[in-house]
Amino acid sequence: MQQKVVVIIVTYNGSKWLNKCLQSLQQSVLPVSVIAIDNASTDNSVAILKQFSFVEVIQSETNLGFGKANNIVIYKALEQNFDYYFLLNQDTWIEPDTIQKLVETAEQNHKFGIVSPMHFSAHETSLDTNFEMYWKRKTNSITHQVDEVPFVNAAAWLLSKEVIKKVGYFEPMFNHYGEDRNYADRVHYHGYSIVIVKESKIYHDRTITRNFQKDVKQSKYKMLAEVLNVNHNYIVGLLKAFRNVIGLPKYFSKFYSASKVFSMFWQLLGYYILLKLHFMTILKARRSYK
Repeated sequence: MQQKVVVIIVTYNGSKWLNKCLQSLQQSVLPVSVIAIDNASTDNSVAILKQFSFVEVIQSETNLGFGKANNIVIYKALEQNFDYYFLLNQDTWIEPDTIQKLVETAEQNHKFGIVSPMHFSAHETSLDTNFEMYWKRKTNSITHQVDEVPFVNAAAWLLSKEVIKKVGYFEPMFNHYGEDRNYADRVHYHGYSIVIVKESKIYHDRTITRNFQKDVKQSKYKMLAEVLNVNHNYIVGLLKAFRNVIGLPKYFSKFYSASKVFSMFWQLLGYYILLKLHFMTILKARRSYK
């Protein structure tokens, strides 16, 4: 019996990419449903979405970020009893057999918690820079076409209904950065693996640039992910988070001036203290993952 697959897309000012993304989904050899949630775009993203009759559109009045927007759609899709949930970034497009190959791989081993394709750049010849870094950290070649990795970014994740029911939703304490890292940690905690299917491809049209405030925010969420990581105890998480207070400014010293690095250190130290003050919230979240 053919598996029911829903593609979930969170959009925000994505008019540059949406036509190409949705047209590629129309060409999928495995039929899919598409639910898009728009995070209060100020461009014509919603109008483009509504031009595609096979896309169900949800409009948020505010920008919910990545995780919380996905949670709304995942909840809705679970009610419709889909078998697989393909989270796809708005600035990507797929090959006709991309989703089919992912589902076939997931069906072969139900301990594959996150199944992701190869992520290529917009030029379609070279790998996406960040993805290549994650893929090079592979820990096991399960088959000739399937590699196990510790983590892969959520630009294209296939999750089964069973995995979602076991692992849960994205943690709402994160806002656009860090949600996927936290979710991947929980996938591992529940005994699932994260795999890359080498015959499956997406293309990701993005340019990675340095931005000080973005780097500070991502660093804070990296610390939050450490204290929430249920693969080690809370005290170990605090120690790992504190190590980031020292280590991350040191790492970013090659990109920023001494004054900015010093500012980052104090901001991260203040955030670390805030994490310790909110220990009850952290412990409650950790318990909910188990």
